[in-house]
Amino acid sequence: MSGFVLAIDQGTTSSRAIVFDDKMQAVGTGQQEFPQHYPASGWVEHDPEDIWTSVVATVKAALADAGLEASDIAAIGITNQRETVVLWDRETGKPVHNAIVWQDRRTAFLCEKLKGEGLEETFTARTGLLLDPYFSGTKFAWLLENVDSARQRAERGELLAGTIDTFLIWRLTGGRAHVTDATNASRTLLYDIGKNAWDDELLSILGVPRALLPEVKDTADDFGVTDKTLFGAEIPILGVAGDQQAATIGQACFEPGMLKSTYGTGCFAVLNTGDTLVHSKNRLLSTIAYRLDGKTTYALEGSIFVAGAAVQWLRDGLKVIETAADSGTLADAADPTQDVYLVPAFVGLGAPHWDAEARGAIFGLTRNTGPAEFARAALESVVFQTRDLLEAMRKDWPDGAETKVLRVDGGMVASDWTMQCLADILDAPVDRPTVLETTALGAAWLAGSRAGVWPGMDAFAERWALDRQFTPRMDEAVRERKLKGWRDAVRRTLTRGE
Repeated sequence: MSGFVLAIDQGTTSSRAIVFDDKMQAVGTGQQEFPQHYPASGWVEHDPEDIWTSVVATVKAALADAGLEASDIAAIGITNQRETVVLWDRETGKPVHNAIVWQDRRTAFLCEKLKGEGLEETFTARTGLLLDPYFSGTKFAWLLENVDSARQRAERGELLAGTIDTFLIWRLTGGRAHVTDATNASRTLLYDIGKNAWDDELLSILGVPRALLPEVKDTADDFGVTDKTLFGAEIPILGVAGDQQAATIGQACFEPGMLKSTYGTGCFAVLNTGDTLVHSKNRLLSTIAYRLDGKTTYALEGSIFVAGAAVQWLRDGLKVIETAADSGTLADAADPTQDVYLVPAFVGLGAPHWDAEARGAIFGLTRNTGPAEFARAALESVVFQTRDLLEAMRKDWPDGAETKVLRVDGGMVASDWTMQCLADILDAPVDRPTVLETTALGAAWLAGSRAGVWPGMDAFAERWALDRQFTPRMDEAVRERKLKGWRDAVRRTLTRGE
């Protein structure tokens, strides 16, 4: 069988497809952006048809770029933006509403209502998650309550629901498979991650009929085959993982204590805790890292809502840079005597604060503050937030969180300035791999190993290669001064005390 594997990487702002060869090198790519919709303040939507057409187009483009036919591909792996949800017609496959994106805050009122009823502990104990609009469950509830006749149709079995992976698999298989994997299920607020099953009580609380939801499979499993009419041949779909779990796999963080952080639109740090389900006392998330051969590996995760989005704000909002790559150069020119802090709570603050009502703020402005200081503050905000996550992880799991190195990936890690700043503020080495497409590579490995054309876990981990290690060189007094200023800025931004 061919060693070529296709990864579909369906992200928040674009869809990508990458063909990897038997040496796990990318040999063909396709990428397409799609529109973002903001129908009200704090609301973020995607048209599922835009997502679908972009995925089909990028798969065809990647195959063409690699000079291959669909019949040359041994398997497909899918990784996706997590927590984004779709509700669609079982018969036609047509969505009944736009997808509600993970960034969307419209269900904050419902989360506060459930907290007021004392239910957050129930959700957290079973799902490892907090009651926040970020997660899928309250989005499903909103759709059922606010789309005309959706609840009645759902109860009659006419509708199906799922995260983006589930919707794509449904479409790719011509409606023959309504499935998801354990990592995506673990982000819904509806899945008991200890029992590995949908939780009937949580479904009842949120009013989500169980029949709407997909079957939950391992991360490497048989998810169906693509309809022959799409790409010219049937291709088995053999791997699925949410984007952050796929990046964890792509970084070969298979041992307890290994840690990776992905810097895309948001930032997501994931710490492998092995077969130990660690219940956070510091408002981190307990989640499923992956499930292979029925064996679950758990993780602690910290989610930062705004990372690369802060750089986009510099470019599109303030217009102080022309390209994202300019941010590090501009930051390097900042006045070192000015301590300017950006708290990028544009859509609230994520871990470890979880303040949905907080909004962005900037502190320390002087008459001499200019674009360079704004650029440095934006990049440093990502670094400071990462430090907050790692400190919380060490408190939650002191026996296993003594990792000395952070593996990084995502668009922002191409900036040497940002990675050096990260090492300085963490006071720990930061490892940047040679392969930066770790999310797609993780999905591809799940599919390729399942197909038997790629190596197993140990051999895959041995192939992880370092591009550059950044080591701390900041004076301790400077680091502490900066961290003290950051913590004060966050305290001033929060809408409720900590």
